[in-house]
Amino acid sequence: MGKELSRRGFLAAGASVALTAAGCSADTPQPGPPAAPPPVKPAALTSAVTVERVVSAARNQTVDLVFMLPEGVSATDLPVCLALHGRGANARNFLTLGLPEALTRVVRDGTPPFAVVAIDGDHYWVETEPGDDPQRMLSQELPAWLSNRNLRQPSAVFGISMGAFGALRYARDHHDLRAATACSPALFTSWGDAKARKVFETREEWEANEPLRHLDELKPMPVGVWCGTSDPFVKAARKLAQGASPVDSAFAPGGHTDKYWKQVMPDIMAFTGRHLRG
Repeated sequence: MGKELSRRGFLAAGASVALTAAGCSADTPQPGPPAAPPPVKPAALTSAVTVERVVSAARNQTVDLVFMLPEGVSATDLPVCLALHGRGANARNFLTLGLPEALTRVVRDGTPPFAVVAIDGDHYWVETEPGDDPQRMLSQELPAWLSNRNLRQPSAVFGISMGAFGALRYARDHHDLRAATACSPALFTSWGDAKARKVFETREEWEANEPLRHLDELKPMPVGVWCGTSDPFVKAARKLAQGASPVDSAFAPGGHTDKYWKQVMPDIMAFTGRHLRG
């Protein structure tokens, strides 16, 4: 019995010595896991096309953020154009419409370089459903997403179809923009027209957002208008071109189609670049 106690005492003493040697005692709590590292800031853009996923609290969902640069041009200090897609599309749709290629082409032809940023939206880019506010996302969340990637804030906005509606709505709240471009703008000349499209629930909601009813709020911002003469929205596009001053406009054969949008994309990119550097 005495030998067993002595052996236990020896082991306990040995453990105490080991703890003391390590600068600890038996009562000292052991160190916990290392603190989590701070979030990594996204790297500066180097590729001509970059697609990222970001969480939008304003839209209550995760969305695509697509960055497009001219080939071989650094993103550093480039002006930025915001691009808004049409109904039923998404930010990646600008890739299939050839925007990166058009951007590279016009820059190589002498247009001052700039970056284009596209993002997912819906509901005519306004809050028609509670908890999903694309305009709030553009105004309150997009600035941080751009600055975190060492990009400047948008100096121009461009939209196709429903995106043109959203672009002009965005321009009303951002008077420092150098240009706003509407391609095949899906605008409504009357409440009956808007109601038939089942976009807005009330006339008041439509009137508050319809660009054609707020053209004075765009002046003197240069507005560009492109629309095919066979487009169902051509009447609204002509009204926009007549009422928004100053304005560059182009009406040529074409419909509300990808084919037409691909055709005019270089002209729109050139128009945007001239006004961004002008």
